[in-house]
Order: sequence, then C-alpha cells, then structure tokens
Amino acid sequence: MIMKILTQKFNTKHNTAPFSQIKLEDYQTAFEENIAKARAEVDAITNNPEAPTFENTIEALDYSGEALDRLSSIFFNMNSAETSDEMQKIAQDVSPLLTAFSNDIALNEDLFKRVKTVYEQKDKLELSTEQATLLDKKFKNFSRNGALLSDDKKTRLREIDTELAKLKLTYGENVLAETNNYQLHITDIINLKGLPEGTIEAAASLAKSKKLEGWVFTLDYPSYIPFVTYADNRELRKEIAIANGKKAFQNNEFNNEKITLQIAKLRFERANLLGYKTHSDFVLEERMAQTPEKVKSFLNDLLAKAKPAAEKEFAQLTAFAKELDGIDQLEKWDGAYYSEKLKQKLFDFDDEKLKPYFKLENVLNGAFTVAEKLFGITFKEVFDIDKYHEDVQTFEVSDFEGKLVAVFYTDFFPRKGKRNGAWMTSFKPQYIKDDVNERPHASIVCNFTPPTESKPSLLTFNEVTTLFHEFGHALHGMLANTTYPSLSGTSVYWDFVELPSQVMENWCYEPEALAIFAKHYETGEIIPQEYVNKIKESASFLEGMATLRQLSFGILDMAFHSNNPNNIADVKAFEKEAFDGTSLYPDVEENCMSVSFSHIFQGGYSSGYYSYKWAEVLDADAFAYFQEKGIFNKEVATKFKENVLSKGGTELPMELYKRFRGQEPKPEALLKRAGLI
Repeated sequence: MIMKILTQKFNTKHNTAPFSQIKLEDYQTAFEENIAKARAEVDAITNNPEAPTFENTIEALDYSGEALDRLSSIFFNMNSAETSDEMQKIAQDVSPLLTAFSNDIALNEDLFKRVKTVYEQKDKLELSTEQATLLDKKFKNFSRNGALLSDDKKTRLREIDTELAKLKLTYGENVLAETNNYQLHITDIINLKGLPEGTIEAAASLAKSKKLEGWVFTLDYPSYIPFVTYADNRELRKEIAIANGKKAFQNNEFNNEKITLQIAKLRFERANLLGYKTHSDFVLEERMAQTPEKVKSFLNDLLAKAKPAAEKEFAQLTAFAKELDGIDQLEKWDGAYYSEKLKQKLFDFDDEKLKPYFKLENVLNGAFTVAEKLFGITFKEVFDIDKYHEDVQTFEVSDFEGKLVAVFYTDFFPRKGKRNGAWMTSFKPQYIKDDVNERPHASIVCNFTPPTESKPSLLTFNEVTTLFHEFGHALHGMLANTTYPSLSGTSVYWDFVELPSQVMENWCYEPEALAIFAKHYETGEIIPQEYVNKIKESASFLEGMATLRQLSFGILDMAFHSNNPNNIADVKAFEKEAFDGTSLYPDVEENCMSVSFSHIFQGGYSSGYYSYKWAEVLDADAFAYFQEKGIFNKEVATKFKENVLSKGGTELPMELYKRFRGQEPKPEALLKRAGLI
C-alpha cells in the first residue's frame, strides 16, 4: 500500500523523499498515522516511571516525531512549489491537526513537570554548551507557549493557534490566486517597444502555451520585473504595476484586508495571554535584537542616515525623467524604468549587456566552485534521486574525502502552482543519533528567467545575487554539524539567519569570483573587466532609495506588531501612516502592500523583517574580514564554516560571530559599502 511510504523510513538512495510514488490522497491518512506515532513517542517520555534526566526527557523529546517532521517538510514544501486546489484543501484540513498536536505537547502539564525538573537541576548536570542550549530552548518552548497558563487560558491559546494556522494558509492562497489571475495580453507589437528581445520571446512563448496570439506578461517576477523596467509604454507599466499592487486588495473572494487584521489581532491577543505587551515583545525575546525599542532605534538610526541620500537620489531621478520625457511627477510605475535609464546613462551599461555572461548553469557551477574553494565541498549532479518536477535538479554534495555532506535540490523556473519569490528549504535536517551523523537534504526554489526556444536561461544580475543568496542559506543547512535536529542548520535566531545568505552575495561583485562563472554563453569569453568595474561602481547606485524602501517594510512590520492592532479600522490608512516617513512616490489609492506582504503575514518574518538590514550589518562586517585577508582565504573561510555555518543554533549568535570575527560587528562597513558615508 503506497500510503505506507509516508509513514516509515524511505527505501531510497540517501533516504531521499520518494516524490514520484506519493499520491495526493495518501497525505491525509499519513498525517493522521504519523501524528499518532509521534503522540505515542511523547506519551512514552511523559509516562516514563524513571526520574526525569536530560537524556530520557530533553534529548528524547528532540528526537521524537521524526516521521511526522519529514512528512510535514515534504508536504508543505510541495504546497509552496507545486500546489493545486486539492493540495490546498489538504493543507487546510491537516494544519489544525498539527496545531492541535503541537499544543497538546506545549500544554501537557505532566511533560512540562519533567522538563522543569531537569531545567531546575541544570547547574549540577555538567552539560555541554549545545545540551545547555537545548535544555533552555525546550523549557522556553513550554513557558512561551502556555505551559504556565490556567486551563481556560490554555483553551483560548489552542483556539488562537488553530485559527492563525488556517488564516495564514488562506492569506497565502489568496495572494497566489491573485498572482495567477492576472495577465497583460498584448497584440500590438508597438506596445513592446523598449523590452529586451529575451523578454519578448518569453512572453510570446507564454502566449503560445495559453493558445493566444501575441504576447502575455504576468505578475511572476521574471515577467513583471523586465516589463516595468524596460517597457516604454507608460500606461501599460501603470496597468501592470497597479495590478501587482492590488493583489488581495480587490472587492472579490481573495481580499485579504480582514484576514490581515485578524492575524495581527490574534497575535496580539496571544502575546497578551502569555504575559507580553505586544507580539513584537514576545518574538524579539528570542532574537539578537531582544526588544521592539532596540529594533525601532536600529531602523530609525539607519533611516536618519539613508533619508537625505534617498531624497537627493529621488530629486536626481525626477530631474532626469523631466529632461528625458517631460515627466513632472514620478509615479511608482516609473521608478524601475527611469532608474534603469539613468543607470545606463551614468554607467553606460545595463542588465541586457550583462545577461549573456550569466547563463544559469554557469552561475550555479560558479556558486559550487566558490563553495569548493572556501569550504572544501564538491557538487555532482545525479540522476537516480527522485524529484517532484522535471525542472528540478539533484546533486550529491561531498567533502574532499568523498564522504556525503548533503543532498541538494534546485528548482529555478516559475510555473502555475509555485509561489513567487525565492527561498531555501529543507526536506531533512542534519543531526547525530546513535553515533550516525544523518546528513541534510536542502533545496533552493526560485523564479528565474526560463530558457526560450533560441536561448538558454540567461540571468539578470539581480537573479545572480538571488541565486548566491539562497545558496548561502543552503550552505548553512548543508554544512550543519550539530547533535540535535532542532538546533541544526538554519534553526537559529531569525536576525542571524540572513548572515550566511547575504554574505555569499558579495562574491558576485568580485573580479576573482566573476572570472570563474561570468562567461559569454556563445563565445565563452570571460566578462570584460570594464563590465566588472561598472557592476562594482553601480552597486551602490540609488542605494539610499533602496535602503529607504527596505526600512519602510521593517517599519510597517513593527507598526502592525509592536502596538495594539485592535484600534486599526482600515488596513490601507494604517499602512499609509506607517509609510509616512519613508515615502518618496505619491500613494496609489488602489494599492495596499500589507494584504500581500507574505513574509510577515504568512511566513515567519513577523516582527523580524528588520533582520534583513540587521544581517547586512553583519555581512558587510564579515565580508570586510574576507577582503582584508583575501576573498578565498582558507583560514577566514574555515573560521566562518566552523563558527557560523556548522554550529546552527547551538550557541548565542553574537558569541559565534565574535569567535569568527574577533569582535562585535560595526555598522560602518555597511554604510561605507552602501555609499552612505
């Protein structure tokens, strides 16, 4: 019976997920069976007649539920990369079951008593740093999730968690539906003026697949971004930009306004129940930043430094648009277009000149070579590991002795049923059990420019940095070397998780690294030095505006989560007020970002969006160390691997960082790199 596949160890190479053997109808029963199995494991720990010890309680708890965790990672990864109406229905059905199960653990008084007994003896137990971290984390998992509440409050907490799980799923489904429901169908060739040849070809190919004449553009990034960046037709740029901005903000069944407020209010109520002033206070207790005040001060400090530069840049862009096309008022749909034109004028080059040097396969192999030089690992494509879609590639990652380090999946092109954006994820964590070092299965999922009939996939420079960014996350997962699964890989404080990803982007700007992979797809010629110089020169182009935009998202996140949201009557009005100090362009009445801000309302970034900028401070400081010693310096790379990449969440991030760097990070490196000082 096929369903059994999902309830036992997989009989596959490296115990990889047997995607082709899984049927949609198998999931529900498999979830029920694996929850029952995990429940039995937890019951055995709770009812153990022996006195609670670190091994029989804390360690046993961390290793419990392995089959359920594997199943969940497979199912929810598929729900992001390869979803369907049936899959979304299953997600809505199983999410409450999983929430109920995790609440049953968090609110299990007898189990908590055992954990508390061990926790109270921690000073006498002679635990390793990793064991002490695990004990602290397990105790907090209970105390921060209601173990100390009265029965009536525990009941309410369960209700909130179940409701939140369903609301977040619906929020994401609505954004995906709105993304898929829009297309800009062009039949007159004049309306393609300004667009690159590759973009036009991709749009023709998409139209053909939809049995339409002409060209089709969608809200998927490889289609949307080139259109708003290059299309000369201002009215059509306006149309597609407004369509993108009003996802889930229309008067239809996919409207997310009510859901956004419900999520914010339930999070606030949950935090209050647990004794915290706001959701941000609750979240940030387990972050490097620690308090909402510290985050706001960090954002405002950067804002004060970036805003004068951003206003100066905006004035320059406005004057340029006026001079070029007589535009008196720059609108949001003009930003990317005139920025690109100004960049071409100032630096005499554009993304289209660069793309022939960034063939996807070469860039990926370049990332592999950089990892090999830095961290001593090799990547070999293999064809005997099951995959969930024909676009997916599978790789064995090994060390120089030929020992398996990880299994790595890549999934690069947009398609129906795959959410927008780019992310790294995992199908199996790394951990050590019974003296076996179980190796991880990591994956990166992106939405890059697909190949056409006449050209391979040629990436924009932004897509190149995105690939290196997600690859950095993957390295954090693949090079993990910890004992416990819950502390492994990317299981770190949220404002530390972006360090490995953002630091990897730096290699994309270095001539020594570009020489490895930036080769013309037809001639094999290495990217000319003048282009490399221009990439570096233009790296901080309009950086003030870019910083302001990023800060505005962090400020909006904190506005929703560090205050009482019960007073918010209108999502759009609230958002407009939050954006007030960071707005450069006039507001677009039909648009609202909050209702499709999946990072914070569906993903895990609530009260954490600031962490992108926070991690930039870390990454600029970390990369300055590499530059000082040489970008492929083995000693620095080894220190980074041993103190950051392999350690996961086994210690406080600042301690790990200081061990790598020898000091706390200084923001000057970031401000200097961004051209803000």
